[in-house]
Order: sequence, then structure tokens, then C-alpha cells
Amino acid sequence: MTSRPTVMVALLVLSAGTFAFRFAGPALRARFAFPKRAEDLLSTAAIVLLASLVATTGLTTGHGFSGFARPAGVLVGGVLAVRRTPFPVVVIAAAATTAILRLLHVS
Repeated sequence: MTSRPTVMVALLVLSAGTFAFRFAGPALRARFAFPKRAEDLLSTAAIVLLASLVATTGLTTGHGFSGFARPAGVLVGGVLAVRRTPFPVVVIAAAATTAILRLLHVS
């Protein structure tokens, strides 16, 4: 079992590292110029990373398929997000879709 001071030190180090990464972006942005191709690749990489996160969390539970209710909720949320619906509405609509489908025993 890990001791409480060890967890607190790890938490502080992780927090400081996260803050350093977040601070480094805007601070170093003016000092370095990325080629246009690299900026395009980074933008594409962010979209691919987000899509893979949505796919793995929206479609799977453990090592199997999560059923149809959750992907339907993710689909509703995605469509509303693309249509620039306010974020709370997107979250509520996606959760409501999943909940209603599960209530109707669509798993």
C-alpha cells in the first residue's frame, strides 16, 4: 500500500508538470515558428486522438462491445456538437438518449 505522503508528493509533481506543459505552449509559441506542414499534422493528430478516444470509450466496455445505447448517445452528442449546440445541451441530450434507450431495454 502506498503511503499518504508519497501520494501527495506524486500528486504535486504531476500537477506541476501539467501546469508547466500548459504554460510552455503559449510562452514558447512566440519564440518558435513551426512549418505549416507541422501545424497541419498537429491539428490532424489532435482530431485523430479525440476520435480514437470517443471510439474506445463510446463503443467498448471492458473488452467487448458496449451495446447500442451508448454509441447512440455519443452519436447524438456528436451531431449536436457539430451543429454548435451549447455544451450543456450536448451533454444532457447525449445522456438522455443513452438513458432512454437503456430504459427501453436497448442495450
